Amino acid sequence: MDAAPGAETAADEMAADATAAVERAAVVERYARFARDEAPGRSDLYAEWADGVAGDEVIAGILARIPATRRQPPLVFAVSRMLGAPEAAFPAWAEWVREHADALVTEASTRRLQTNEPQRCAALLPALAGVDGPVALLEIGVSAGLCLYPDRYSYRYRGSDGVAALDPEDGPSAVVLDCAAHGDPPLRLPNVVWRAGIDLHPLDAADPGDRRFLTSLVWPGESGRADRIRAALDIVADDPPLLVAGDATDPAVLRALASRAPQGATLVVTTPGVLPHIARDGRERLIATIRGLDAVWITIDPPALHEWRHPLTDPGAWGGFVLARDDETLAAVDPLGGFVRWRASDDGSVDAAG
Repeated sequence: MDAAPGAETAADEMAADATAAVERAAVVERYARFARDEAPGRSDLYAEWADGVAGDEVIAGILARIPATRRQPPLVFAVSRMLGAPEAAFPAWAEWVREHADALVTEASTRRLQTNEPQRCAALLPALAGVDGPVALLEIGVSAGLCLYPDRYSYRYRGSDGVAALDPEDGPSAVVLDCAAHGDPPLRLPNVVWRAGIDLHPLDAADPGDRRFLTSLVWPGESGRADRIRAALDIVADDPPLLVAGDATDPAVLRALASRAPQGATLVVTTPGVLPHIARDGRERLIATIRGLDAVWITIDPPALHEWRHPLTDPGAWGGFVLARDDETLAAVDPLGGFVRWRASDDGSVDAAG
């Protein structure tokens, strides 16, 4: 005998309620962890918001409507600020969320974390300095392309012997990257003649919405980052790179874009911090494709991601990120470009202190 229509409806509602409860519990757990382990010391406001979400079933329920892959606290908080949420105490933010729940869920469901930090070029530059000739620069996970302009930024490397200053030929840039330098990294601006990148969802440096989104991804309390990103976005918008929407782990996608690099230029493929965010199978496929190109490969990665053999890659000596060129480890670096600790010598010795 078939169940009565009313019974089916009640069962469906109970199943939906159970699913919603599971998703809400996942939000509570994720935001409590963020408030406890990730936000302190970086953004007091985000720590407060996350702690508030963890203790508010209504707000947690709203955020549970966002797909699990799009509800990371930094992403949801950034989208809310982009849409106009006040940078105020949790009660005021929560009131805004309740009043704009549908808009927040819709926008967050289409966005992804795409931090694009031009400061990272300060960590990449010493590896680029060792590449001869004009450079055709191709970045994987390019976002809006802010790391495709290392030749358009100014640099101030602070070392024990003073400050090494580098400026573009036409004078100091509106983007000045300050970096602590240890050892003796080679410092020279590259001659970039072609810029291109691949991203699942590339951003447009000239689009007001994309610009707001990128600056909103800067956590409250991170002084100077938003202004630096805006200045870099202006540089990119004035001379846009070639950006391709696609999956770089598909060999055909990467090879097709690489084939468009101009003859006579050295193709340099960069993967600055993107590889840990790619599933293992796709990552191995991407690395194999890069190695099969007639190209120089520059990457910034956690040491455990590769089978490199050097003290820089020993987690016991260095637990941070490593700058490498064609599988040769060059430096321990801050992945966002705050410092470069150059490899001391070819005999394997290195000062890997923080």
